[in-house]
Amino acid sequence: MAAAVECNMVMAATQPELLEDKRTKREAESFKEQGNAYYAKKDYNEAYNYYTKAIYMCPKNVSYYGHRAATLMMLGRFCKALGGAQQSVRLDDSFVWGHLQEGKCHLSLGNAMAAQQEFKDANVVMECEKIAETDFEKQDFRKVVFCMDHALEFAPACHRFKILKAECLAMLGRYPEAQSVPSDILLTDSTNKAVQFFGHALRMAPDHEKACVACRNAKALKAKKKDGNKAFKEGNYKLAYELYTEALGIDPNNIKTNAKLYCNRGTVNSKLRKLDDAIEDCTHVVKLDDTYIKAYLRRAQCYMDTEQYEEAVRDYEKVYQMEKTKEHKQQLKKSKRRDYHKILGVDGNASEEEIKKAYRKRALMHHPDRHSGASEEKFKEVGEAFTILSDPKKKTRYDSRQDLDEEGMNMGDFDANNIFKAFFGGPGGFSFEALGPENFFFQFG
Repeated sequence: MAAAVECNMVMAATQPELLEDKRTKREAESFKEQGNAYYAKKDYNEAYNYYTKAIYMCPKNVSYYGHRAATLMMLGRFCKALGGAQQSVRLDDSFVWGHLQEGKCHLSLGNAMAAQQEFKDANVVMECEKIAETDFEKQDFRKVVFCMDHALEFAPACHRFKILKAECLAMLGRYPEAQSVPSDILLTDSTNKAVQFFGHALRMAPDHEKACVACRNAKALKAKKKDGNKAFKEGNYKLAYELYTEALGIDPNNIKTNAKLYCNRGTVNSKLRKLDDAIEDCTHVVKLDDTYIKAYLRRAQCYMDTEQYEEAVRDYEKVYQMEKTKEHKQQLKKSKRRDYHKILGVDGNASEEEIKKAYRKRALMHHPDRHSGASEEKFKEVGEAFTILSDPKKKTRYDSRQDLDEEGMNMGDFDANNIFKAFFGGPGGFSFEALGPENFFFQFG
């Protein structure tokens, strides 16, 4: 009973906000209607101005972006229209008109491949909506859940799809799953949709108290996460860590939100240079959500900072498999690049003579013919490092993080023994026997 009262109090507290929200929406709708009137008169410039005013009043209303994008297309300003269409889709992945506008803009700008993909995704979402609507009327709730899951693959931020799915889950008696949906919406949306949904859909649950507990947990999670974000932005990393940790203890079953919290705490730990803890947090994230790209990238950087290069490469490869972007490709290539300064034991400002001296020492130290336990791989690394750092052009590109492969600097045909002979030898090469063990460091010290 107490839980039900608390839930009702939470909902009642939102009433002033709702009234203010309604006034703002009425004003925005008035601007949109005036824009429609000018659009009908083909006065597209004036229509654009009124649609912009509507967006200013309600910047999350996707239809306003759609109207303005349509006006820009009529004015032949396809680049700007494309930006508006993309913004509408970012706000609501299920906004079919936005996908279609984006496709038309791409096509008008000659981006045929991009246009084709947008039209394809929009058709899939429309088909899912159509089937779900029919099945809902038939009360085939399992099929509606299936359709919404498929639609959410293309429109993961669509609250309408999520709420329809949650209603059907509640109808099927799958209350814990249904409760997790509005909790997630509340944490990602500043509106009161989630709280309203708890009151609307979950009242059909026999144990309404559980819905109120879930509502309370969602509110507490959102507040704690917000406080943690504020502390992080202010540079108070210790406080941010404590707040994120407290948030993680509120609702262990909220997988999606906890994944975000672990990722945030991992970022805090990396700022505090607690790199092992950051790696552990990011590992928690990918266990909860194996598609969380930001967590893989954070963990990969921590692996690089702790010299766990193979693990870093694996994470960067995973990211590139999920998103084959130019940026991710560069990150993967950089992760495979060795730290040549560290291999030779010199800093970035080392002179040519210091680099040569360092090579002498390291090459002799790791040469397999000199030490039975020497690593051939280490010997090759030393030669490769010297090849790059002793060449001014290669060193400049390396130090500026440029791609060494672009100008024929690929190390694929590299031979460490040839470098060693050229450096030490002369025509007859170098002989450890001639030098003698007692003079090993004497000549080159």
